[in-house]
Amino acid sequence: MSNIFIPVSEPNITQKEVDYVLDAVRSGWISSLGEYISKFEDKFARFLGVKYAVSVSSGTAGLHLALLAIGVGQGDEVIIPDLTFVATANAVTYTGASPVMVDVDPLTWCIDPLSIIKAVTPRTRCIIPVHLYGQPADMDTIGDIARKHKLVVIEDSAEAHGALYKGKRTGSIGACGVFSFYGNKIVTTGEGGMVTTNDKSLFVRLEFLRDHAMSKEKRYWHEELGFNYRLTNLQAALGLAQLERIEELLEKKKQIFNLYRDLLKDVKMISLNPQVSWAENVFWMVCLLLDKRSPVSRDEMALKLKQAGIDTRPFFYPLSKMPLFKNAKNVNNPISNDLSARGLNLPSATTLKLSDVYYIAKTIKEILS
Repeated sequence: MSNIFIPVSEPNITQKEVDYVLDAVRSGWISSLGEYISKFEDKFARFLGVKYAVSVSSGTAGLHLALLAIGVGQGDEVIIPDLTFVATANAVTYTGASPVMVDVDPLTWCIDPLSIIKAVTPRTRCIIPVHLYGQPADMDTIGDIARKHKLVVIEDSAEAHGALYKGKRTGSIGACGVFSFYGNKIVTTGEGGMVTTNDKSLFVRLEFLRDHAMSKEKRYWHEELGFNYRLTNLQAALGLAQLERIEELLEKKKQIFNLYRDLLKDVKMISLNPQVSWAENVFWMVCLLLDKRSPVSRDEMALKLKQAGIDTRPFFYPLSKMPLFKNAKNVNNPISNDLSARGLNLPSATTLKLSDVYYIAKTIKEILS
């Protein structure tokens, strides 16, 4: 066992973040009121080029609020990709609606538009494309399908801060965009999230539901069920500092991926993250996809890398394979199953040293030789 340990991810915290958080502490505004919340929301909206941004306690809370704000509820169906983190499906389930898991596109690893078309029923209300591992989904085609069937599109941009689809930031294209600021994300608040929109009525509804659905006219008066999904001023201070550094963080992500790509370009039996001409991947996680003919399995590769002190994580399991969703529709999704079995996330933190990437690439070559 190696004495080296290279984590798959860790936050990139500088003195700026420390200073902002300390300032928030000293202000006395440490809960869900304070100037950093509005500053963070305003700056995030400007970064995406949208009119409104509503901070929330997590990306999952953001998905739940967005679904509620568009009126999804009991008996409805929401189409989502099978290959994604469980939060996408959980948020749908919270509303009483049913998540319908469809297959992903082998080119982008994101939701397959043809699979969406096959899954639409009279009960379908919404499509949630997930920009998986930082790669944008095919939003034009998805939008065309949504308009034809009068469906709402909510972008799950939890992993794609700053990614571009035909020049537009992900999270600015659908009716709502939802972001996560968990500790391993490109921008972090520890825990937290953001819902973005250009629709004023949705914005008003999101803010209302986020704060226990309390009346704006009569304090502590509640006529419907609301939620405590607010972000704290301390978290927003951290997030604002991170957001002010986002171009630096995105450039480091690109630099790390490009080095992996250059070092591994001649290695047979593997491929890395998808890249397409119409989108700009932000490489939230550098992904290693083993060829079906690889001499080692994904799990064997992970074990050997661990023995060399290199942390990894497997691709997400298909949601349709989980006991939680054993009664779900559309469970025959071969691309999702195949990618999940062969995919591994490599160390991708913006704190990663380039010498670490050389070591990781060298180790991968040795394992496959």
